[in-house]
Amino acid sequence: MLLLLLLSAFADLKTDRIPNGFLLLGMIIGVSGSILSGRNLSDILASVLLAFLLMYPLYMIGALGAGDVKLFVMIGSFQAIGEFMAILAGAFVIGAGFSVMKLAAEKNGRERFRYFFSYLHEVWRTGHWRIYGEDLKQDYHTYCKNKIHFAVPILFSAVCRIGGLF
Repeated sequence: MLLLLLLSAFADLKTDRIPNGFLLLGMIIGVSGSILSGRNLSDILASVLLAFLLMYPLYMIGALGAGDVKLFVMIGSFQAIGEFMAILAGAFVIGAGFSVMKLAAEKNGRERFRYFFSYLHEVWRTGHWRIYGEDLKQDYHTYCKNKIHFAVPILFSAVCRIGGLF
């Protein structure tokens, strides 16, 4: 799992995409390995389904990419629900840390918070979700300046959890 997460993080950093082949291979290995280690199929499906159900709404509003969602689903095929939830929580904490560092490095914290609160206000006012940051994708430089490659925090979280750091 860690090797596939490492390859996915490198791919995300290099191409801004995570190849579906890595993720499909990971799912096959995860499900097969879990079954061989005595984990029952309903537990595996529960972890995979939970990963999808928790992450899909974040994908729908543009907070996560499709590859990030698929990475979490892959992790669910390897890990029981408790372990998956620990890796998930760790990824968001580490991702928040990366985001704070990126805001400091780019010196655009005020601009980003203003955009975020404007987005929330529009959602509240209209009652409709829209894709967060969609208008920024027209300017690729600004888009890249305001995003992190979430595959990296996911990898770090899995390494920390498996390594016993949390």
